[in-house]
Amino acid sequence: MKLKTKLAFLFSALILCVLTAFLGLRCQRRQVTRIACVGDSITYGAGISHITKNSYPARLQSLLGKHYQVKNYGASGYTMQKAADYPYWEHTNFQKSMDFQPDIVLLMLGTNDGKTHNWVSAETFISDYKDMILRYQALDSNPKIYLMTPATVFPQNTDPELPDNQYNISADNVEKISQLIRNLASELDLPLIDIHEATKDHPEFFPADGVHPNAQGAAFIARQVYEALKD
Repeated sequence: MKLKTKLAFLFSALILCVLTAFLGLRCQRRQVTRIACVGDSITYGAGISHITKNSYPARLQSLLGKHYQVKNYGASGYTMQKAADYPYWEHTNFQKSMDFQPDIVLLMLGTNDGKTHNWVSAETFISDYKDMILRYQALDSNPKIYLMTPATVFPQNTDPELPDNQYNISADNVEKISQLIRNLASELDLPLIDIHEATKDHPEFFPADGVHPNAQGAAFIARQVYEALKD
C-alpha cells in the first residue's frame, strides 16, 4: 500500500508539473503583444540593406523588446484604393496580416495612392480606408488600430529631368492624403502617428529618390511609432 500511495503521489505531482508548465507557456504567449505593420515599400524597407535589421518594423522590434512580436507586412507599390493599379487588398500580405491576429495594427498606406495615375478621389480613398479598418476591427484579437500618415515626398531629391519623381508620386497628393488620414483618425477617434509631419523637415532621410527612407530614416520612423505606442 505504501508503494502504491507513493507512486500515486509521484504521478499526481508529475501531472501537476506538466499542467503548470503548459499553463505557464500559455500565459507567456498571451503576454507577447503582436504588432502587424501594414503598408507599402516604406514599411517593407525597399532600398535599405538588411531589411530584417534596418526596416522600420525591424527597428521597432529592437526598441520594444522581447514582449512584443513585430511583423512586417509591407508590400512595395501597393495602395489603399481598391481601384488603383496594385491594391493592398489583393496582396497576400493583407490576409497574412489578419491571420496573424494582431493586438496592434500600424496602418501606413497612401504613398502610392499619390501617383498621378492612381488617385481617384478623396471620397474613394476614405471609403476604402474605412473598409480596411472595419476588416481589422472584426478580427477575434480585437486589435488597436493606429493610422499613420505617409512620409513626406521630396521632389528635390529626385532626378531634376523628371517631372516629379521616377514613381510619378505627387508630393501635393501625398500631402492631401495625409490630411485625409488626420481627419479620419479624428472622426473615428483612432490614434494617429503623423509620419508626414514628422519627416517634413528631414530630406536627408530620403536621399536616393525623395520617397524611400534610408536606414536612418527608417530608424526615425520606428522611433516615432515607439513613442506613440508608449504614450
